[in-house]
Amino acid sequence: MMKRDTMLIFEDNSIEREILAELFKPDYKILEAANGKEGIELLNSHFSSIAVVLLDHFMPVMDGFKVLERLHEKKILNKIPFIMVTGQDSAEFEKQGYEYGIVSYIKKPYQPEVIKQVVSNATGWFQYKLQLEVVVKRQNENIKKQNEILRQQAKKLSHMNKILIDSLSNIVEFRNLESKLHIKRIREFSLCLGKSIMKLYPEYDLTSEKLVQIGWASSLHDIGKIAIPDSIILKSGKLTADEFEYMKSHTTKGAEIIAQTVHLSDEAIYDYAYDIARHHHEKYDGKGYPDGLKGDEISIAAQIVSLVDIYDALTSKRVYKTAYEPDKAYQMIINGDSGAFSPKLLKAFAEAKNEFEKLLNKYRDED
Repeated sequence: MMKRDTMLIFEDNSIEREILAELFKPDYKILEAANGKEGIELLNSHFSSIAVVLLDHFMPVMDGFKVLERLHEKKILNKIPFIMVTGQDSAEFEKQGYEYGIVSYIKKPYQPEVIKQVVSNATGWFQYKLQLEVVVKRQNENIKKQNEILRQQAKKLSHMNKILIDSLSNIVEFRNLESKLHIKRIREFSLCLGKSIMKLYPEYDLTSEKLVQIGWASSLHDIGKIAIPDSIILKSGKLTADEFEYMKSHTTKGAEIIAQTVHLSDEAIYDYAYDIARHHHEKYDGKGYPDGLKGDEISIAAQIVSLVDIYDALTSKRVYKTAYEPDKAYQMIINGDSGAFSPKLLKAFAEAKNEFEKLLNKYRDED
């Protein structure tokens, strides 16, 4: 890259031009222009070597402000410091020059030491500005590269999380003699109900991203059933009181498994998964388990999965029951036959009734 070691002087007065040239010859190579047009031609032909420009205000052919106007359009004033030389002394005049992009003024008559200091300060500041811009640009490029690396790592971790969740949930469903589509339906139903809640009730602060996280976390809602004996899980008849109490422990066991064994790198999905596994059998009236939570003590994520899990259970065939028709299942939930739910949740469910039926048909179990 060519070194910037040249000063370009726009000055129509030959004596003043000579004074300036002599003053700065020890520090710069000098280019001289007697008018604005000539100066622009020199600027274009020597652009890469010019370190600073002294620009007279009054000149023939093209005055200083005309030069600035022309160069401002080409954004040249962002690349080389321009100092205006003038006998004017009004604030409005100075303001106009600064608006175009000059960095300083030199007032006539010249005072050599002042002029040299003004040029030194202006070029020093301008070089610092350019260097800072380069540093910022490099930092931004590095940040973009780091963000892309982090994005790829997050994408990879997210993919691994999904594989892990799928694998664990499939184990649970295989052991329960339930269809693989059960997990798919729970996810899709959760997204569907979540979207309805998000639309109707912004106070729950749900977002599309959160709903996706809840959907994946819902896949592990019954992970605790791994710890329940086959004699209870696969029993075709009604459970005894003791068996039912043991079955209820799949909620706390599930939360323990997620906390101690399942290593989810996505903190949000982990939090949702733990909460859903423990609380998807809580009821709005406080009559659920294991913690007897009531009302909105139950997170909206656990409330969502609780309702869609019941809807899926009612509309699916199990070892202990036949499947109910969608309308029947819907009425049972709305009427409270399957436990109490939030009025808001039921309204959102009612709004999404048709969409639930479409999803049920799309992901229906094979006979």
